[in-house]
Amino acid sequence: MSSQTIDIAQPFFDVTFVSAVESYDVVGRAIVINVGDDSIFIEGQTLTPLQSIIVVNAQLIRVDKVLLVFGFDKYKDEADLMASIRQVWPSAFELRGEERLRGVEHYMSPKVWLGQMGLTFYHSASIPLNVGLHKEHPFCAIPGFREVHTQIVGLGKMQQCAEQDLSTLYLEEIMAPGVTHRPMYDADGNYPWHQFETITPSIFMALEFLPNGANPPS
Repeated sequence: MSSQTIDIAQPFFDVTFVSAVESYDVVGRAIVINVGDDSIFIEGQTLTPLQSIIVVNAQLIRVDKVLLVFGFDKYKDEADLMASIRQVWPSAFELRGEERLRGVEHYMSPKVWLGQMGLTFYHSASIPLNVGLHKEHPFCAIPGFREVHTQIVGLGKMQQCAEQDLSTLYLEEIMAPGVTHRPMYDADGNYPWHQFETITPSIFMALEFLPNGANPPS
């Protein structure tokens, strides 16, 4: 059995990584994200890999790997929460230097790698966000990179387009707290043009999975 506290979102949220347990009792309310290779079971219901859900005082059965996010709904004033986050987390452009992020009100926590899985929290402040359509992940040169996002606070949407032009939008998934969008990559790790867009100011968590042979970037 392994239970590990992940501190990248503190003091705003508490995150726990649990692996290799037959059962685990969740005390209170938490977003549960199945990041393992097998389904887990909650009150006789199935949570498949890369699905997420909100649970309350529930028992998880046959856990390979899960992430638990606590405190996502404890803030009465979400605007005050996000203002506090902007005082702590730097902008994504400052850390990543991607031109599409220049001038965008998009902030990010530190990143942590748990083996081949990377976790980062993001706060998107403006409506619209205009983070920019993209489909490449240049820090991973080996095919097979996988990424999904889980909504933590606020409302957002994941958009997919046929070209690098929002007028070619063909798929949009609404994301509320506890929702992880469906994987959009193919078997070789190819992505369509896509972006996260805000409906309200938002906080989400990005989950990145490196293929075998790829090393986490420094």
